[in-house]
Amino acid sequence: MSFVYFDSRSTQFKKPFGALKTGEQAEFRIHLPKNGEFTHPRMLLFQADVWDAPQVIEMSFVKAELTCNVFSCKLSLPAPQLYFYCFEAEQNGSIKKLSRTADNTGAFSDTPSLLWQLTVYSAEFDTPDFLKGGILYQIFPDRFCYSGKPKQNVPADRKVHTNWYEMPDYLPNEQGIITNSDYFCGDLQGIISKLDYLHSLNVTCIYLNPIFEAHSSHRYNTADYRKIDCLLGDENDLPELCAKGKELGISVILDGVFSHTGDDSVYFNHKNRYPVQGAYNSKESRYYHWYDFTEWPDKYSSWWGFDTLPNVDETNDDYIEFICGEGGVLQYWLSLGVAGFRLDVADELPDQFLDAVTSSVKSYNPQAIVIGEVWEDASNKIAYGVRKRYFGGAQLDSVMNYPFMDKILSFIRYGRGSELNSTVLSVLENYPKPVVDVLMNSLSTHDVERAITKLAGEPLNGQDRSWQMDHHFLSEDDYRLGRQLFLLAQVLQFFLPGVPCLYYGDEVGMTGYRDPFNRCTYPWESGDRELLEFTKNLSSLRHQYRTLLADAPFVPIVSDNNIYSFTRIKDGEGLFIAVNRGNDNCKLDLPFEPELLAGSFTDSVLPAKYFTIGKIE
Repeated sequence: MSFVYFDSRSTQFKKPFGALKTGEQAEFRIHLPKNGEFTHPRMLLFQADVWDAPQVIEMSFVKAELTCNVFSCKLSLPAPQLYFYCFEAEQNGSIKKLSRTADNTGAFSDTPSLLWQLTVYSAEFDTPDFLKGGILYQIFPDRFCYSGKPKQNVPADRKVHTNWYEMPDYLPNEQGIITNSDYFCGDLQGIISKLDYLHSLNVTCIYLNPIFEAHSSHRYNTADYRKIDCLLGDENDLPELCAKGKELGISVILDGVFSHTGDDSVYFNHKNRYPVQGAYNSKESRYYHWYDFTEWPDKYSSWWGFDTLPNVDETNDDYIEFICGEGGVLQYWLSLGVAGFRLDVADELPDQFLDAVTSSVKSYNPQAIVIGEVWEDASNKIAYGVRKRYFGGAQLDSVMNYPFMDKILSFIRYGRGSELNSTVLSVLENYPKPVVDVLMNSLSTHDVERAITKLAGEPLNGQDRSWQMDHHFLSEDDYRLGRQLFLLAQVLQFFLPGVPCLYYGDEVGMTGYRDPFNRCTYPWESGDRELLEFTKNLSSLRHQYRTLLADAPFVPIVSDNNIYSFTRIKDGEGLFIAVNRGNDNCKLDLPFEPELLAGSFTDSVLPAKYFTIGKIE
């Protein structure tokens, strides 16, 4: 075994593990060979993006061990900030740097390569309790359930499907445009009618994709921030959903799309649908300064070049007040009973706006939640040249946990357990603990392939919609494999730190590649009922151990090409989780004997393509 100088993920070297609260003391220890090759060690602490002026912290000799001398330093930091660090020591009169290696330990070299990260967040920061230990359920409203309630004032340019089970339109129109203008009439009353179903899954929070008035089925092109889309219902339906959900212990959070609006909106009014002067109609419009025109009215900044999605200037005082002010958009929806917001494309929202969003939400309801859509490690994210500060304590409560999703599915399909473990530990190390406790852990979303397709279908590799349609339905053998692999992925999803988020229909085996195939209607009259029962049983087990899973520490046990296992233990109570994605049974040598709760573990053998959930004391 090679000599270990430092490992930031071991409390033998760094205590406490992970991010620090402001004012909290941390101790860093390094091991140096006893032969005296390295002397006078120091820690170099860099404020993120200020690389030429590190704080130099001398390290003191602590003790001699069998193979090494131990040196230590302690520090506490007064303000939320992102830091990076390494160490240095003298070797024969020259300075050598001890910097991070790929396995997160360290090696000496002339110049530092990788640095260790240290996140410091406000000691006052905490996240809402209602989500901790719970289960999220994501609903794409148009495709979940149609109540049969008659629709009022439906625009004539909307195509309404009469067959709930047919495929959404997926080909462009005669002009080569994907309009997303076909609807199945899923609505809020339909969701209300299925609250008992969601309760049977032990769901504690519904995340709704956009429900504001918009002229597309995805509704990410907002037309009016203060109206519910006519096909979804009205302002009476949302309070009813929130109130009836609350009776069952189910909260509701909304999708907030604030980086852009629709061009066909009250604010822009490109199509003159609304009897107001939008920014496109007049420079005297109240909304003109919300947008960035390079040549009014037809040339303007738009989201990723889509002219139907004009970008707003989120630093415009009037826009900030409209969304975040007292009685503004955010507080209006909170007043109707919603428990918070998921912020679309949070990377594209400037700090000034994110600060205002969180301030508005928390001033109205300190226990409301703000979750950001961030696809990478959100603790150190640089977006559009700006280092983001999501986790200092004044912005996001948490994020969508795409890093977990990617590595869980990659491990289950391809056997990359070490990559999964590295990602899990990296997130746990870099994110504040309150953030980790409410991470949105999905296996599918409206933006990616459904999990079963990802696990057993042909890789997408940029194929067009016609190819995706041709491959939408898996063969019987592929579905059977995907289903079994999905069970294993769900076990990890439900018991890793954070909150599992079911994407509607995954629990009954829905498949599909990208939009619109991952947004088909829920198959209420069919679906995989055996898979549904498995999900219900898994959710019941999570619910039984909700208090434990809300914040219990995570400890990895085995991570290799086929096995991934870990424990969650707190106050003498714990769970052991193990997944075998391989084709052979595997005997595990454990320092404890788990009491089997689900799966199989006879004589410590973990069957091929199966799992174990056990209780440990």
